[in-house]
Amino acid sequence: MKIAYYPGCSATGSSADYEKSTQAVCAALGMQMEEIRGWSCCGSTPAHAVDTQLSGALSARNLDLAARQKADMVLTPCPSCLSNLRHAAKRLENPEFRAGVNELLDEPLPEKLPEALSVMQGIARTYDMDAIASRVRKPLAGLKLAAYYGCLMSRPHEVMEFGDPENPTLMESLLTACGAEMVDFPLKTECCGASYGIPERAMTARLTGRILNLATMLGVDAVVVACPLCQMNLDLRQQQAAKEAGVAFSMPVLYYTQLMGIAFGLAPSALGLDKLCVSADNLLRKLDQPAVCSKAPEGDKA
Repeated sequence: MKIAYYPGCSATGSSADYEKSTQAVCAALGMQMEEIRGWSCCGSTPAHAVDTQLSGALSARNLDLAARQKADMVLTPCPSCLSNLRHAAKRLENPEFRAGVNELLDEPLPEKLPEALSVMQGIARTYDMDAIASRVRKPLAGLKLAAYYGCLMSRPHEVMEFGDPENPTLMESLLTACGAEMVDFPLKTECCGASYGIPERAMTARLTGRILNLATMLGVDAVVVACPLCQMNLDLRQQQAAKEAGVAFSMPVLYYTQLMGIAFGLAPSALGLDKLCVSADNLLRKLDQPAVCSKAPEGDKA
Protein backbone atom coordinates (compact mmCIF):
# COMPACT_ATOMS: atom_id res chain seq x y z
CA MET A 1 0.00 0.00 0.00
CA LYS A 2 1.65 3.23 -1.17
CA ILE A 3 0.66 6.28 0.86
CA ALA A 4 0.86 9.87 -0.39
CA TYR A 5 0.93 12.64 2.20
CA TYR A 6 -0.83 15.99 1.82
CA PRO A 7 0.28 18.29 4.68
CA GLY A 8 -1.89 21.31 3.85
CA CYS A 9 -0.92 24.97 4.09
CA SER A 10 -1.09 25.32 7.88
CA ALA A 11 1.55 22.60 8.37
CA THR A 12 4.42 25.06 7.99
CA GLY A 13 2.78 27.80 10.05
CA SER A 14 -0.06 27.82 12.54
CA SER A 15 -0.09 24.03 12.98
CA ALA A 16 3.63 23.30 12.75
CA ASP A 17 3.31 21.36 16.01
CA TYR A 18 0.63 19.14 14.47
CA GLU A 19 2.88 18.47 11.47
CA LYS A 20 5.86 17.76 13.72
CA SER A 21 3.99 15.33 15.94
CA THR A 22 2.25 13.65 12.99
CA GLN A 23 5.56 12.94 11.29
CA ALA A 24 7.10 11.75 14.57
CA VAL A 25 4.26 9.36 15.39
CA CYS A 26 4.03 7.92 11.88
CA ALA A 27 7.80 7.40 11.87
CA ALA A 28 7.61 5.65 15.25
CA LEU A 29 4.91 3.36 13.85
CA GLY A 30 6.95 2.64 10.73
CA MET A 31 4.40 4.21 8.37
CA GLN A 32 6.04 5.30 5.14
CA MET A 33 4.40 8.34 3.58
CA GLU A 34 5.61 10.19 0.50
CA GLU A 35 4.71 13.87 0.40
CA ILE A 36 2.89 14.87 -2.77
CA ARG A 37 5.43 16.62 -4.96
CA GLY A 38 4.30 20.06 -6.06
CA TRP A 39 1.15 20.07 -3.92
CA SER A 40 -0.84 23.28 -3.65
CA CYS A 41 -3.57 24.75 -1.46
CA CYS A 42 -6.84 22.81 -1.52
CA GLY A 43 -8.88 26.01 -1.24
CA SER A 44 -9.11 25.92 2.54
CA THR A 45 -12.44 26.99 4.04
CA PRO A 46 -13.58 29.83 1.72
CA ALA A 47 -12.88 28.59 -1.84
CA HIS A 48 -16.00 26.45 -2.26
CA ALA A 49 -18.21 29.39 -1.26
CA VAL A 50 -16.71 31.47 -4.10
CA ASP A 51 -16.59 28.89 -6.89
CA THR A 52 -17.41 25.22 -6.35
CA GLN A 53 -15.84 24.07 -9.59
CA LEU A 54 -12.60 25.99 -9.05
CA SER A 55 -12.46 24.67 -5.49
CA GLY A 56 -12.93 21.16 -6.86
CA ALA A 57 -10.12 21.71 -9.35
CA LEU A 58 -7.72 22.83 -6.59
CA SER A 59 -8.29 19.62 -4.66
CA ALA A 60 -8.48 17.40 -7.75
CA ARG A 61 -5.06 18.65 -8.86
CA ASN A 62 -3.53 17.31 -5.64
CA LEU A 63 -5.27 13.96 -6.01
CA ASP A 64 -4.01 13.82 -9.60
CA LEU A 65 -0.44 14.47 -8.46
CA ALA A 66 -0.80 11.66 -5.92
CA ALA A 67 -2.10 9.34 -8.62
CA ARG A 68 0.96 10.15 -10.75
CA GLN A 69 3.08 9.04 -7.81
CA LYS A 70 1.21 5.71 -7.93
CA ALA A 71 -0.34 6.29 -4.50
CA ASP A 72 -3.13 4.02 -3.29
CA MET A 73 -4.35 6.56 -0.74
CA VAL A 74 -3.77 10.15 0.32
CA LEU A 75 -3.48 10.97 4.01
CA THR A 76 -3.89 14.46 5.42
CA PRO A 77 -3.90 15.59 9.07
CA CYS A 78 -6.30 18.52 8.53
CA PRO A 79 -10.10 17.97 8.54
CA SER A 80 -10.63 21.02 6.31
CA CYS A 81 -8.21 19.64 3.72
CA LEU A 82 -9.80 16.21 4.08
CA SER A 83 -13.26 17.67 3.54
CA ASN A 84 -12.18 19.49 0.39
CA LEU A 85 -10.38 16.46 -1.05
CA ARG A 86 -13.31 14.14 -0.38
CA HIS A 87 -15.94 16.61 -1.61
CA ALA A 88 -13.97 17.06 -4.82
CA ALA A 89 -13.76 13.30 -5.35
CA LYS A 90 -17.50 12.96 -4.74
CA ARG A 91 -18.40 15.79 -7.14
CA LEU A 92 -16.14 14.34 -9.82
CA GLU A 93 -18.59 11.43 -10.06
CA ASN A 94 -20.78 13.92 -11.97
CA PRO A 95 -19.58 13.88 -15.63
CA GLU A 96 -20.51 17.53 -16.14
CA PHE A 97 -18.58 18.63 -13.05
CA ARG A 98 -15.57 16.50 -14.07
CA ALA A 99 -15.58 18.04 -17.56
CA GLY A 100 -15.56 21.54 -16.07
CA VAL A 101 -12.69 20.66 -13.74
CA ASN A 102 -10.70 19.15 -16.61
CA GLU A 103 -10.99 22.44 -18.49
CA LEU A 104 -9.30 24.19 -15.56
CA LEU A 105 -6.40 21.72 -15.34
CA ASP A 106 -3.40 21.30 -17.61
CA GLU A 107 -4.33 17.69 -18.37
CA PRO A 108 -7.52 15.66 -17.90
CA LEU A 109 -7.83 13.71 -14.68
CA PRO A 110 -7.32 9.94 -14.69
CA GLU A 111 -10.49 7.91 -14.29
CA LYS A 112 -9.42 6.61 -10.87
CA LEU A 113 -7.98 8.82 -8.14
CA PRO A 114 -6.56 7.65 -4.77
CA GLU A 115 -8.88 7.78 -1.78
CA ALA A 116 -8.32 10.64 0.66
CA LEU A 117 -8.35 9.78 4.37
CA SER A 118 -7.31 11.45 7.59
CA VAL A 119 -3.97 10.44 9.08
CA MET A 120 -6.00 9.11 12.01
CA GLN A 121 -7.90 6.76 9.69
CA GLY A 122 -4.67 5.80 7.96
CA ILE A 123 -3.09 4.78 11.25
CA ALA A 124 -6.16 2.72 12.20
CA ARG A 125 -6.27 1.02 8.79
CA THR A 126 -2.61 0.09 9.03
CA TYR A 127 -2.45 -1.00 12.69
CA ASP A 128 -5.07 -2.51 14.96
CA MET A 129 -5.36 -1.32 18.55
CA ASP A 130 -3.26 -4.18 19.89
CA ALA A 131 -0.44 -3.12 17.56
CA ILE A 132 -0.78 0.48 18.79
CA ALA A 133 -0.68 -0.70 22.43
CA SER A 134 2.44 -2.78 21.74
CA ARG A 135 4.34 0.40 20.82
CA VAL A 136 3.47 2.21 24.06
CA ARG A 137 6.51 2.92 26.23
CA LYS A 138 4.99 5.47 28.59
CA PRO A 139 1.31 4.64 29.14
CA LEU A 140 -1.11 7.53 29.51
CA ALA A 141 -2.52 5.82 32.62
CA GLY A 142 -3.91 8.34 35.08
CA LEU A 143 -4.85 10.87 32.39
CA LYS A 144 -8.49 11.72 31.89
CA LEU A 145 -9.08 13.10 28.40
CA ALA A 146 -11.91 14.50 26.29
CA ALA A 147 -11.81 13.82 22.54
CA TYR A 148 -13.03 16.76 20.48
CA TYR A 149 -13.43 16.14 16.73
CA GLY A 150 -15.00 19.41 15.65
CA CYS A 151 -17.77 19.70 13.09
CA LEU A 152 -15.95 18.80 9.83
CA MET A 153 -14.26 15.45 10.44
CA SER A 154 -17.41 13.34 10.36
CA ARG A 155 -19.88 15.47 8.37
CA PRO A 156 -21.58 15.04 5.99
CA HIS A 157 -21.57 11.32 6.64
CA GLU A 158 -22.10 10.29 3.02
CA VAL A 159 -18.93 12.17 2.01
CA MET A 160 -16.63 11.85 5.03
CA GLU A 161 -17.43 8.23 6.02
CA PHE A 162 -15.83 8.72 9.42
CA GLY A 163 -18.01 6.55 11.62
CA ASP A 164 -21.08 7.90 13.39
CA PRO A 165 -21.35 11.57 12.31
CA GLU A 166 -22.62 12.59 15.76
CA ASN A 167 -20.47 10.23 17.81
CA PRO A 168 -17.18 9.24 16.16
CA THR A 169 -14.98 7.13 18.43
CA LEU A 170 -11.71 6.52 16.58
CA MET A 171 -9.71 9.02 18.63
CA GLU A 172 -10.96 7.42 21.83
CA SER A 173 -9.91 3.99 20.58
CA LEU A 174 -6.37 5.15 19.75
CA LEU A 175 -5.84 6.95 23.05
CA THR A 176 -7.40 4.14 25.09
CA ALA A 177 -4.88 1.83 23.44
CA CYS A 178 -2.23 4.24 24.73
CA GLY A 179 -3.57 3.85 28.29
CA ALA A 180 -5.70 6.98 28.75
CA GLU A 181 -9.15 7.22 30.31
CA MET A 182 -11.55 8.79 27.80
CA VAL A 183 -14.67 10.55 29.07
CA ASP A 184 -17.99 10.69 27.28
CA PHE A 185 -17.89 14.19 25.76
CA PRO A 186 -21.31 15.25 24.38
CA LEU A 187 -19.90 18.31 22.56
CA LYS A 188 -17.30 16.32 20.62
CA THR A 189 -18.72 17.30 17.20
CA GLU A 190 -20.02 20.79 18.01
CA CYS A 191 -18.51 23.74 16.11
CA CYS A 192 -15.80 25.82 17.81
CA GLY A 193 -16.32 28.77 15.50
CA ALA A 194 -13.72 27.62 12.96
CA SER A 195 -12.42 30.50 10.82
CA TYR A 196 -14.87 33.00 12.33
CA GLY A 197 -12.36 33.66 15.12
CA ILE A 198 -11.45 37.01 13.56
CA PRO A 199 -14.68 38.40 11.96
CA GLU A 200 -16.99 37.00 14.69
CA ARG A 201 -14.74 36.87 17.74
CA ALA A 202 -17.57 37.05 20.30
CA MET A 203 -19.45 34.18 18.68
CA THR A 204 -16.30 32.02 18.57
CA ALA A 205 -15.59 32.90 22.21
CA ARG A 206 -19.07 31.71 23.22
CA LEU A 207 -18.73 28.45 21.29
CA THR A 208 -15.24 27.66 22.59
CA GLY A 209 -16.26 28.72 26.10
CA ARG A 210 -19.08 26.19 26.06
CA ILE A 211 -16.69 23.39 25.05
CA LEU A 212 -13.98 24.38 27.54
CA ASN A 213 -16.51 24.81 30.35
CA LEU A 214 -17.89 21.29 29.90
CA ALA A 215 -14.37 19.85 29.77
CA THR A 216 -13.51 21.71 32.98
CA MET A 217 -16.68 20.46 34.70
CA LEU A 218 -15.82 16.89 33.69
CA GLY A 219 -12.42 17.26 35.34
CA VAL A 220 -10.34 16.24 32.34
CA ASP A 221 -6.59 16.78 32.17
CA ALA A 222 -6.75 17.92 28.53
CA VAL A 223 -8.96 18.32 25.49
CA VAL A 224 -7.65 16.33 22.53
CA VAL A 225 -8.14 17.59 18.97
CA ALA A 226 -7.36 16.65 15.38
CA CYS A 227 -7.92 20.01 13.67
CA PRO A 228 -5.62 23.07 13.46
CA LEU A 229 -8.51 25.54 13.64
CA CYS A 230 -10.08 23.76 16.61
CA GLN A 231 -6.73 23.68 18.40
CA MET A 232 -6.15 27.38 17.77
CA ASN A 233 -9.60 28.43 18.95
CA LEU A 234 -9.61 26.26 22.07
CA ASP A 235 -5.99 26.94 23.06
CA LEU A 236 -5.15 30.47 21.89
CA ARG A 237 -8.53 32.03 22.69
CA GLN A 238 -9.07 30.78 26.24
CA GLN A 239 -8.97 34.30 27.72
CA GLN A 240 -11.62 35.45 25.23
CA ALA A 241 -13.71 32.38 26.02
CA ALA A 242 -13.32 32.97 29.75
CA LYS A 243 -14.58 36.54 29.39
CA GLU A 244 -17.72 35.36 27.58
CA ALA A 245 -18.34 32.40 29.91
CA GLY A 246 -17.47 34.19 33.14
CA VAL A 247 -15.21 31.27 34.07
CA ALA A 248 -11.40 31.14 34.13
CA PHE A 249 -9.90 28.41 31.95
CA SER A 250 -6.50 26.77 32.04
CA MET A 251 -7.13 23.71 29.91
CA PRO A 252 -4.33 22.13 27.83
CA VAL A 253 -5.49 21.43 24.26
CA LEU A 254 -3.27 18.86 22.55
CA TYR A 255 -3.34 17.10 19.23
CA TYR A 256 -3.99 13.36 19.46
CA THR A 257 -0.63 12.83 17.74
CA GLN A 258 1.13 14.69 20.56
CA LEU A 259 -0.42 12.38 23.15
CA MET A 260 0.33 9.28 21.11
CA GLY A 261 3.90 10.51 20.77
CA ILE A 262 4.17 10.92 24.55
CA ALA A 263 2.86 7.37 24.97
CA PHE A 264 5.42 6.10 22.44
CA GLY A 265 8.17 7.62 24.57
CA LEU A 266 9.06 10.42 22.16
CA ALA A 267 10.65 13.60 23.54
CA PRO A 268 8.33 16.61 24.04
CA SER A 269 10.64 18.62 21.79
CA ALA A 270 9.91 16.18 18.94
CA LEU A 271 6.17 16.76 19.35
CA GLY A 272 5.97 20.55 19.36
CA LEU A 273 4.64 20.80 22.92
CA ASP A 274 6.48 24.09 23.39
CA LYS A 275 4.08 25.73 20.91
CA LEU A 276 1.02 25.26 23.12
CA CYS A 277 -0.41 28.45 24.62
CA VAL A 278 -1.67 26.58 27.69
CA SER A 279 1.26 24.51 28.93
CA ALA A 280 1.08 20.73 29.13
CA ASP A 281 3.76 20.63 31.86
CA ASN A 282 1.32 19.61 34.61
CA LEU A 283 0.04 16.80 32.42
CA LEU A 284 3.59 15.55 31.83
CA ARG A 285 4.38 15.78 35.55
CA LYS A 286 1.28 13.74 36.32
CA LEU A 287 2.53 10.98 34.03
CA ASP A 288 5.91 11.04 35.76
CA GLN A 289 4.41 10.54 39.22
CA PRO A 290 4.97 7.03 40.60
CA ALA A 291 1.86 4.88 40.87
CA VAL A 292 0.29 4.85 44.33
CA CYS A 293 0.34 1.40 45.88
CA SER A 294 -3.18 0.24 46.72
CA LYS A 295 -2.20 -2.95 48.53
CA ALA A 296 -4.46 -3.58 51.49
CA PRO A 297 -2.96 -3.83 54.99
CA GLU A 298 -2.23 -7.33 56.24
CA GLY A 299 -5.08 -7.19 58.74
CA ASP A 300 -7.63 -6.42 55.98
CA LYS A 301 -6.99 -9.59 54.00
CA ALA A 302 -9.93 -11.93 53.72
